[in-house]
Amino acid sequence: MPDHLHVQPVSCQHDVLIQRLAVEADALASFVQKKANKQWGWIAMDAKTRQIMAFHVGERSHKSAEHLWAKMPQAYRQHATFYTDQDVVYEKVMPAAQHRAISKLARKTNHIEGFNNPLRQRMSRLGREALSFAKKLANHIGAIQLFICHDNLTRAAA
Repeated sequence: MPDHLHVQPVSCQHDVLIQRLAVEADALASFVQKKANKQWGWIAMDAKTRQIMAFHVGERSHKSAEHLWAKMPQAYRQHATFYTDQDVVYEKVMPAAQHRAISKLARKTNHIEGFNNPLRQRMSRLGREALSFAKKLANHIGAIQLFICHDNLTRAAA
C-alpha cells in the first residue's frame, strides 16, 4: 500500500482563508491475535469533504495521538479547528486554541462517528464481538488503509 491515503488536502494559503477548516478526530478499538492485544485506530476526517486526512493504529496513548497529529497535512495543523471526544490525550497534542473537546450532544463529531459505523460493518476484523480477527499487525493496518484509500477515492470522484 502507498503511504498516502489518496486524500486531496487544502494546500494553498488562499484556500485556507476562503474556507474554514474543521477536522473531526476519533479512535476506535480493535485487536490483533487476541482480545488482550488491543489496537486503536486513530482517524482524522476533514469535516467538509469527508475525506480521511490521517490515520494511525496503535495504543490509546499520548504517543499514538502524536503520531496522528504528525500525519496531518501542514495546512490543517496550522489552521483547522479540531473536534474530538473528551479524551485527555488530544489536549496534550493539539494546540488549545484549535482544539474543541465536545460531548456527543454537540454533534460536531457526527461525520467521523458515521464513518466508523460502516468501517466496522464492512470490515469484520473491527467488529466488537467478531470471531474474525487479524493475525498480523501489518495486515490489520493494511486492510484499514485500503478501506480508507477506497473511500477517499470515491469521495473525490463524486
